[in-house]
Amino acid sequence: MLLLHLCRWKGKLAFSVLLICAVIFELAYCQDEQRNTPKKKVTLKNNKPGKSANKGPKTVTAKPKKKATPPAQVQTFITQVLDRGTFKKVGESISVPTGGSLELRCRGKPVQWSVPPYLEEDHEGRLRTVQHERYGVLTLVNTTGADTGEYSCYPMYCEDTDCRKEYDKAVKVFVFFPDPQELFVPSADYYEVIQLRTNWPTVLPCQVTTPEAKVTLHREFPPAEVAVDGTEISFSVKKGFTIHRPRPHHAGALFCVASLGNLRQSSTKYMLIYVNYPTAPPAPVIRASSSPVVVGENLRVSCTVVAEQDVDIGFTWDYPGQEIGRPLYTQESISLVGGGTARQQSQSVLLVDEVRDVDKGTYTCTAQNLQGAKSVSTTVRVVPKAKPTKP
Repeated sequence: MLLLHLCRWKGKLAFSVLLICAVIFELAYCQDEQRNTPKKKVTLKNNKPGKSANKGPKTVTAKPKKKATPPAQVQTFITQVLDRGTFKKVGESISVPTGGSLELRCRGKPVQWSVPPYLEEDHEGRLRTVQHERYGVLTLVNTTGADTGEYSCYPMYCEDTDCRKEYDKAVKVFVFFPDPQELFVPSADYYEVIQLRTNWPTVLPCQVTTPEAKVTLHREFPPAEVAVDGTEISFSVKKGFTIHRPRPHHAGALFCVASLGNLRQSSTKYMLIYVNYPTAPPAPVIRASSSPVVVGENLRVSCTVVAEQDVDIGFTWDYPGQEIGRPLYTQESISLVGGGTARQQSQSVLLVDEVRDVDKGTYTCTAQNLQGAKSVSTTVRVVPKAKPTKP
């Protein structure tokens, strides 16, 4: 009996030993698998070199991305390149001897140049512009008094291949080219016609080639010097004479006279024509003499505009009879109307004799002045004649 219990105990002991060996073998196998499996290397961005990224658990919060802002633009300015490679920042105006060359640099990438109209039309190869990495260069050679005028540099704002001028950041310089033989900038016209607009200053562009010249304004007939008080009429060496509020008495033939030392010259003659410009487009009112109108009767459609005096009003009509070739008959008149200030009434009346059924429809009047045009319409109905009643 004791032997039987001993055998059973030995069997259980053997089974336990086998089970413990199996567990030890499994653990050894797992450790070996871990040693043979390659570890993944984790790299944290923006870590400073030489510092470990694995110092325990760490929570990383992503920062919101900021929109890229364009770099601040460098202030644009113009410099003049002088002899021996020296540079001079220019002011509002400079004087350059004729026969030499002018070289201007404008800081910006890119830039675009504007020159006097004379050079834009035909410079005969004397003008050249080049864009470098950080600035643009304008070069003008064999200069003459005719090159006098305003030179401008415009920074360009570019998106991909689309570029546009930044007019509010333009820099300008007025360049004089003094000519010992020509005090005025030459002109191809002997007479120049200029409108005197009541609502806009008028400029007589008698520009001089040197700011040292003394310039006066004269009337051709009757011969007289025109007073320049700086308020009604002013003078600028860059522009010429400006009539700030043109009036009818300013009209006529005028010219400028420049003198410097023993030299005295006259400018182009300017023929000033006074035009009373309206302050706004016309406001027409249209009215038909009757609607409906009976077949066979006459129709009158009037279009009336009340505006300032001496303002020309033009009228045009669109009417149903055009479709069958009915000719246009109108009567136009101008009369003064009362009120605090004198006003003028302009009227156009469209006449349709012996109305027919084809004359029914929309009648449109368009009134136009120098400021614009406006149209108004009315609709006319046509009814047949009433049949006579039997007695």
